[in-house]
Amino acid sequence: MKKEIRWHGRGGQGVVTANEILAEAAIKEGMYVKAFPEFGPERMGAPIRAFTRISEDPIRVHSQVYEPDIVVVIDPTLIGKVNVLDGLKEDGFILIDYPGSPKDLQEELGDVEVHTVNATKISIEEMGKPMVNTAMLGALIKVSKLVSYDTLADCLTDKFTGKLSDKLIVKNISCLKRAFDEVQ
Repeated sequence: MKKEIRWHGRGGQGVVTANEILAEAAIKEGMYVKAFPEFGPERMGAPIRAFTRISEDPIRVHSQVYEPDIVVVIDPTLIGKVNVLDGLKEDGFILIDYPGSPKDLQEELGDVEVHTVNATKISIEEMGKPMVNTAMLGALIKVSKLVSYDTLADCLTDKFTGKLSDKLIVKNISCLKRAFDEVQ
């Protein structure tokens, strides 16, 4: 298995953190990983990208992901403003934080496999704020099967222990689980 993922979001939305947690989970499951953000003079709210490569074999490519198998869009306002489908492999798919069904986006995005999850609603209901990165991780592993749910939940807990309260960690796990269950 070799998968390449490109993440789209805005500065401050947790794209880099989600990318790191996924990478840690893949490493924990014995895979090779390259995960890194694309930084420049970005500011809070500016469009950003991050990249993940996961493979059962050593990874020798060190560039950004130009032809992703999966595109994850954390901020749906980027659709139409950023070419999120650029280079997406023919058999790839896109996962978007979106309140509607995949069919609702099919006309705008064209002939591509689309998965949606209302990560904003989930995070507001579970955490009281629209911090969607952990919800998007839950949806991603459900549709991609890149890593197991349990490994990802463990890595999320490890990442946030000492940084967030136990109560907030539990809320993040609730977001992860709900998105895993609700992704379309």
